[in-house]
Amino acid sequence: MHDGQHPSSSARAPLDDVDLRLLGAYVEHPDSTVKALAAGLGMAESTCAYRLRLLRERGVITGTAVLVDMTRLGRPVQAVIRVRLANHSKSGVEDLFRALQRTSGVLQVFHIAGADDFLVHVAVSDAAALRDIVLEHITVHDVVRATETQLVFERREGVGVLG
Repeated sequence: MHDGQHPSSSARAPLDDVDLRLLGAYVEHPDSTVKALAAGLGMAESTCAYRLRLLRERGVITGTAVLVDMTRLGRPVQAVIRVRLANHSKSGVEDLFRALQRTSGVLQVFHIAGADDFLVHVAVSDAAALRDIVLEHITVHDVVRATETQLVFERREGVGVLG
């Protein structure tokens, strides 16, 4: 970004077929070496490394993720907690959002449109810990009107946008 506020024209430029093929391979095998990615795509290693660097600089690739087995961490119970707000003051929404992000056991927080205002994906040790998140970390906020908790029986990753 040139001025810190607006992306450069190269950052906004659409991705070409090479970028999309490289991204698809990288997402499918994020631990592959540049050499292996290049060989699999039939491109020069230097081209592959250069394109990956550009994708990072443009903000298309924004980091790396580590997947952790929640059961092995002692948190085998996952749930999605639907949260409805009583009022939607900007400060109340932001305060709740930040508080939820900092709550132990919270994996993801979605601020959404529709009947519910937030979806909170959690991983906990047992039903009592799930209850405690709801009672001690969510309903204590004045902006919260109601919650509904849904247990997750199984979770699978989707193919994503490059699949």
